[in-house]
Amino acid sequence: MSELPPSLGMTRAAIAAPNALAAQAGMDVVALGGSAVDAAIAAHATVYVTEPGIVSALGGAFVNVWPADGEPQVIDGNSEMPGRSADPERFGGGLRAIHLDYGGGITINAGPGSAATPGSFAAYDLAHEMFGRASWADILAPAIAAAREGFVLGQAAGHYLQLTGRQLWSFDEQTRAQHFAGDEPAGPGTRMTNRDLANTLELVARHGIAELYTGSLGEAIADHVTATGGLLGRADLAAYRPVCRPASRATVGDWDIALNPPPSIGGPVLTAMVRLIAQRGMSADALVEIQRLVLGYRAEHLDRSTDLRAAGAELLLALETTGLESLPTSQDTAHVSVVDSEGNACAITTSAGYSSGVTVPGTGLVLNNCLGEPELNRLGLHALRPGTRLASNMSPATARSADGVTLAIGSPGADRITTALSQVIGRHCLRGEDLQASIDAPRLHVELGPDEVRVHYEPEDGVEAAIGRAGAVAVPHEASDMYFGGVGAAYGTAAGDLGAAADPRRAAATAVS
Repeated sequence: MSELPPSLGMTRAAIAAPNALAAQAGMDVVALGGSAVDAAIAAHATVYVTEPGIVSALGGAFVNVWPADGEPQVIDGNSEMPGRSADPERFGGGLRAIHLDYGGGITINAGPGSAATPGSFAAYDLAHEMFGRASWADILAPAIAAAREGFVLGQAAGHYLQLTGRQLWSFDEQTRAQHFAGDEPAGPGTRMTNRDLANTLELVARHGIAELYTGSLGEAIADHVTATGGLLGRADLAAYRPVCRPASRATVGDWDIALNPPPSIGGPVLTAMVRLIAQRGMSADALVEIQRLVLGYRAEHLDRSTDLRAAGAELLLALETTGLESLPTSQDTAHVSVVDSEGNACAITTSAGYSSGVTVPGTGLVLNNCLGEPELNRLGLHALRPGTRLASNMSPATARSADGVTLAIGSPGADRITTALSQVIGRHCLRGEDLQASIDAPRLHVELGPDEVRVHYEPEDGVEAAIGRAGAVAVPHEASDMYFGGVGAAYGTAAGDLGAAADPRRAAATAVS
């Protein structure tokens, strides 16, 4: 009997990922019988190895899954405030202020005291339990191979390491050894290995995700942070739980879009933007006004809230009732989108902040600095109660159209995540423009300062005039500037066709089987 063609008798998939190794990792797992969720996790695990500096396995993540036979769900694996067993005198310590030239200049807090309780792998574990088919050994095999056998450092990660290396990657001996090439931070084209991380991932593949929370790896992480002045302890890791919630929904044209619900900040903000775009359109004047309204509401009501679930729900309620006008007024993320031929969609965004600059000895694991990101800690340093989920811009989304198209989409880019995605979703889902063309199209982003409104924009006819009419300061950028995010999307049609699109603003890759 002759074999079936590759397109028949097996699950196929379309993947958009930060690099070719990550995209291939997802395809390899699908070929072994894995699901869209398995593929997305495999791709992210590979990104943790191959995009050093950009992301880390000890960060947070949101997993948006719309199964072919069910309702969309979002698994919250965001980072959490640690310190359950810490002496009160430790709060505010273990930190070092570092000024980075990155993004026009920013001062962050790094060091062990900047590390929040990581949740990404806990979220992956729950997603795998609910929607996965492949073994953890198969899911993590590509990442382990890349760490042990080596990989070539890409443009985005290499540029970031060179830009921040001397300030952020040099004060910790283990971190410096892993991320420097001689006396200089590793740059694009450097061939790298991380055998400690390969051994760590092999332990996780063998013993399960609990190894990172209550096993020997979790103990090593907590003990090192505690010994060096941070808050993250064994009790924090043992108590961490991912949370699965029904997705928020928004109708845009003929599309039903599933978004990250509260207590995420990014999800409600993106929901607000896409709903307003559906009402008001996508002229430059409308985009400036929509972003000004939504981001102004965020600054007033979300960024300083102690109850993000309630504040986010209030934002969504405002859209349904009185409208925003009547109310008082991290670059270092990675995203993977997967849609398979069975009609399942999975979008995962992960973040470790700008990085703490601290590596747990012998593990290859770099701590996040989510407690040291100024834009996510508006209430102050170490101000939250232990166990509180941190604020997040991450907004992975899935969607289905009236004619049977399934979409997974998301972006890195700190506070530009929501503005980038709202413009791509508006163009593709509302205007019906081609997906790749919608990603390629010029973008704008409103920045609300204490004394003025600034609008960053890529070249496009009429935009500067619209900014002038809004009374804002125009900040021009070159075309396809990485400042405006890096949207990645995958789709499948009712006829079984699959495709993916990646953003020219960042190094990225797509794969379709």
